[in-house]
Amino acid sequence: MPVLSEVSPPADAARQQRRRHQHWLSALAVTARGQQRIAALAACLSGALLVAQAAAIAWLVQAVLVEHRPLAQLAPVFGALALVLLSRSALGGLAQKAAGEVADAARLALREQVYRRLLERGPLWLRRQRSGELGELLLAHGDAIEGYYAGFQPVRVEVMVVPLLIVAAVAWVDWTVALILLCTGPLVPVFMMLVGLGAEAAGREQLQELARMGGHFADRIKGLGLLRLYGRGEDELAGIAAAAEGVRMRTMKVLRIAFLSSTVLEFFASVSVAMVALYLGLSYLGMLALHATVPTLGAGVFCLLLAPEFYAPLRRLATHYHDRANALAAATEVERLLDGGDPVADAAVPVSPTRVPEPAQARTPLLAAAALVLRPIGAGHDVVTDFSLDIDAGQRLALVGPSGSGKSTVLEALAGWLPPRGGRIVLRDGARVGYAGQRPYLFHGSIADNLRLADPGASDARLRAVAEAAQVMRFAAQLPQGLDTVIGERGFGLSGGEARRIGLARLLLRDPDLLLLDEPTAFLDPRTEADLLQSLACFTRGRAVLMATHSATAMQWADRVVRLHEEVRA
Repeated sequence: MPVLSEVSPPADAARQQRRRHQHWLSALAVTARGQQRIAALAACLSGALLVAQAAAIAWLVQAVLVEHRPLAQLAPVFGALALVLLSRSALGGLAQKAAGEVADAARLALREQVYRRLLERGPLWLRRQRSGELGELLLAHGDAIEGYYAGFQPVRVEVMVVPLLIVAAVAWVDWTVALILLCTGPLVPVFMMLVGLGAEAAGREQLQELARMGGHFADRIKGLGLLRLYGRGEDELAGIAAAAEGVRMRTMKVLRIAFLSSTVLEFFASVSVAMVALYLGLSYLGMLALHATVPTLGAGVFCLLLAPEFYAPLRRLATHYHDRANALAAATEVERLLDGGDPVADAAVPVSPTRVPEPAQARTPLLAAAALVLRPIGAGHDVVTDFSLDIDAGQRLALVGPSGSGKSTVLEALAGWLPPRGGRIVLRDGARVGYAGQRPYLFHGSIADNLRLADPGASDARLRAVAEAAQVMRFAAQLPQGLDTVIGERGFGLSGGEARRIGLARLLLRDPDLLLLDEPTAFLDPRTEADLLQSLACFTRGRAVLMATHSATAMQWADRVVRLHEEVRA
C-alpha cells in the first residue's frame, strides 16, 4: 500500500483511499470465495422463506378468525409453516458457519501479510518500532476485521435481495403498502452512511489509541525491573492510567455514534411501520378508500408481518456497518504502521545501503567491507572508523579488541542490523548471513521449540545434531525432559552461556554461508570451549566464520586474527 499523507485528503482522494481499502479487504478473503457465496445464498434463501412464512401465518389467521375452517384443513399449512421455520433456522446456522470460516480465513491472511511485510522491512526498520504497537496489528486489528466478513458482507447481499422480494410480494397483495415501503426505505441507508463516516473516523482513532497503549504497556513490562530499581513505578502507573483513559474515551465515542445510528434507524423504521398500520386501520374503518374493495384481514396481516421484516436487513446492515467502519479503520492503521515513515526516526539514522548486490564471480569475496564508519543507534559518537575486511568462503576469522572497541557493532553492521555512516558492505549475490549475538532472545517454551524457530520442519535427528554441535546437549541431557524441557521467557532458568549455546544451535540450523558469532565461548569452561570449537570446525566446513572473542583458544582456532582499528585486507 502507498504511504498515507498526514494531511486530511480531499473528498476524491478519501473516496479513492476508501475504495482501495475495500479492494484490499476483499482480497484478504480470496481463498474463501466459496464460503462467501454459501453465506450470502443462505441469507437470501432465508429471506425468501420469510415471505412464505408470513403468507402461511396470514392464511391461518384468515382461515381461523374469518372463514372458520375446520382443523383438518389447517393441518397441512401448520406442517408447511413448521417446515419453513426449520429451514430458516438451518439456513441461518449455515450462513453463520460459512461467514465465520470466511472471517477466519481473512484474519489468517491479514496476519500472514503483516508478518511477511515485517520480515521484508528488515531489522533496521523493526529496531526503530515499538513491538507492542506492531503486536496490535496481529491482535486488535485482526479482530477488527472479523465482523466485516462475518456480518457486513452477508448482510450487504441480503439487503440487495430480500427487501426487493418483500416489496414484490406486498405489491402483489396491496400496492399502497409497497409504495410506502419504497418511499421510506431509502431514508435508512442515507442516514446510515452519514453516521457511518463519523463511525469510521472514531474507529480509526480508537485503534490508534489501542496501538499506542499496547506499545506503551509492552515497553513498561519489558523495563519493569529498571522501573522498580529507580523508583519510577508510581509515575509509570499514572502514565498507564492516562493511556487507559484515552482508550476509554475513544471507545465511548464509538459507542455514542453507534447508538446514534441505531436511534436514527429505529426511528425511520418505526415511523414506516406505523404508516402501514395507520393505512390498514383507516381502510378497515372505512375512513380511507384507495381500492375498490377493503383489504381482507389475511392481506392486512401479511402486509403488517412483512413491513418490519422489510427493514430488518437494513437494521442488520446498520449494526454491521460499524464493522465495516472498523475494518476500514484497521486497513488504514495497517497501512500507516507498515508503510508510513517516521521523519524524526528516519532522520536520526542515516540512510545508507548496507548491501550492494553484485554478480557472483569466481574470486569475489563472500563479503567485503570497505572503509566502514559505524555508530550504534542512539550513540553520540562513532565507535569504529575506517574499518575494512574481506571474508572468503571457508575462512575462520577471530575479531578481537578490548571491551567497548566495537566488535559487536561490526558484527551488527555486517549482519545488516546497522547502517554504516560511511563506507560500504558488499555481499556476494545469493549468500546467506547468520548472526548469533550475546543475548539471543529465547521464548517461553521448550528448548526444541526455540530451536525450531529457525526451521519449523526440522527433524528430531537434525535438531539433536545441531544441539550436539553447539554443546547444548551437554546441559540439556541433564534436564528432566532433555530438549523438551520448558524454559522461561528470555531464557529464564538458563545461564548466560547456556542461552548463547541455544542461540548458536538455532543459527546452525539455518545453515548460513557466513556465520557471525559474538563471543560464543564466553562463560564456558576450557573443556566445553575446546569441544565447541572442534564441533564448529566440523559443522562449518566450507563456510565462513567471523567470531568476536577475547579467548586465546578461539584465536588459535581461527585462521586469522582481525584486530579493530587496523585496516585488514585478504
